[in-house]
Amino acid sequence: MTFSEIIEIAKGVGIVGICVRMFLAVLCGGIIGIEREYKHRPAGFRTHTLITIGATLTTLTSQFLVKQGLATDPARLGAQVIAGMGFIGAGAIIVTARRQVKGLTTAAGLWTSAIIGLAIGAGFYMGALMTVALVIVAEVLLSKLEYSVIANARSMNIYMEFRSAKDLDFIVDEMAKHNMVITEIEYTKSTAADGVHLSAVFSIRFKKKMAHENVMAMLSQIPGVVSVEEL
Repeated sequence: MTFSEIIEIAKGVGIVGICVRMFLAVLCGGIIGIEREYKHRPAGFRTHTLITIGATLTTLTSQFLVKQGLATDPARLGAQVIAGMGFIGAGAIIVTARRQVKGLTTAAGLWTSAIIGLAIGAGFYMGALMTVALVIVAEVLLSKLEYSVIANARSMNIYMEFRSAKDLDFIVDEMAKHNMVITEIEYTKSTAADGVHLSAVFSIRFKKKMAHENVMAMLSQIPGVVSVEEL
């Protein structure tokens, strides 16, 4: 049996083809999920694997219905998976009290896992495997590039807790002394174990390039400041 014949059998909808598809679904979903699990994200190994398996079975079911002679659009079930993933993805996205948007990458990964599952179910193995490789590159390598760009950007958002309104005036003065321009301030209140603290989200930009870690170290040493966090 030649290699091309083996590939054709693997792409078929017989027992061998189904086993190959399900194995690849677990493998591809698991690879993406492990990376998310490693970063302690809410949707990890099991979630991505189950989504990929489900999407794969969706495409297989469409092919089975066509093979049974039913008058149906084989792409309809797959289209519903793509649309339905929007609800799951939306549930993974949250906006925190500090105006941070979290879960966008996880939501995109879940959606991509579903598309990979559909491709596997259709027998488009090369496309699915290449997509998994690109997803890992984006998650691992491009994330490091993103962090590097953000860490050296000339603007940043900072969440800061302080004890009184007088401390805020001093904080603003200290920022001005260090060539920081405040473009926006949003006041809030936060409850801590030792009482209620005043807090604010600062949007600032620098007149000259500054390392964000140095900025955070400087701000944390200002008298009256309770905590500082970059958003």
